[in-house]
Amino acid sequence: VQLQASGGGLVQAGGSLRVSCTISGRTFRNHAVAWFRQTPGMERSFVAGINRSGGKIYSTDDVKGRFTIDMGNARNTVYLQMNYLKPEDTAVYYCAAGPSVISSNVRTPTAYAYWGLGTQVTVSS
Repeated sequence: VQLQASGGGLVQAGGSLRVSCTISGRTFRNHAVAWFRQTPGMERSFVAGINRSGGKIYSTDDVKGRFTIDMGNARNTVYLQMNYLKPEDTAVYYCAAGPSVISSNVRTPTAYAYWGLGTQVTVSS
């Protein structure tokens, strides 16, 4: 399974950005997919995740109402639409996938077997 994140960039506070995670590989269709973010000196933190079979969605409280995770029609791309961005959203955003992710570990980085290279999102004040 290979993941490629794209779509990061620089945006002003209050603006919007959409990052994409393109997934390939023969066995990825049963994998849950999530977005994490990381700032220098900090651990990766969960942002949002989606169960690829049932569409169940998870997100952290600080992005609820602002960020939306969804899956493209071809089911090989997962998007993170980020609205009302704040400077504290500045981070490198990573997408991750894993076949063994369940509701109890969806927010745990070690639950994910595959990671893409990150994409930088910078929000200016």
